[in-house]
This record gives sequence, C-alpha cells and structure tokens, in this order.
Amino acid sequence: MAECRSALDKLSDNLAAAEGDVRSAAALDRSLSCHIKDLDITFTGRLAHGRIRVADTVEGPPGEKAEIRLAMTSDDLVALVDGDLNFAKAWASGRVRLEAGFRDLLKLRTLL
Repeated sequence: MAECRSALDKLSDNLAAAEGDVRSAAALDRSLSCHIKDLDITFTGRLAHGRIRVADTVEGPPGEKAEIRLAMTSDDLVALVDGDLNFAKAWASGRVRLEAGFRDLLKLRTLL
C-alpha cells in the first residue's frame, strides 16, 4: 500500500512539472479514485491544479463514483509511474481501466 501511495505522489509531482498539452490536461478539477485490485483498496481524492491530492484510502472498491476512475493492480500502477508500462497498451489490453466522462477522456488523452 505504501508503494502505491508513493507512486501516486510521484505521478502527482510529474503532472505538476509537466508543460504544454499535458499541463493543460492535468489542470482539470475532478474527483478521482484509483482502485488497486490485488490489494482491494481504493485511493480517493481530487485531480486539481495539476496535482493529485489523495484524501482517503478505503477498503474495497470506491463507495462513491468519482468523475475519473482508475483500476489496476499495484504492480501495474508502479510500472506505469516508473515508465515501465505503456498506458495505452495496458488500457487496450484491459490491465488498466480508466472511466470518465467523454469530455474528460478527450482531455486526458494527452496524458496517455
């Protein structure tokens, strides 16, 4: 669980340091959940001002439907953030699940 939290913090730092289209996409203000399937925990919080702010960690799947929802294993989260796993390929193969409104998906595509 600590590794996953650290990976989310690193992702937040990467988004905050981004420029151009990535910075614009990260500037959304949306509720966010990241369900770690193998640990059966969910990190909840917000994507705002180019940063991910984790507010809580709950057991099981998210209780409320966040505007941006991610689901993956802990190993895949760490590999994604470290650059060892391509997000688009992981998403296409079903290893990573991303759910959001259509407009948000269009905006987020620059992050992928």
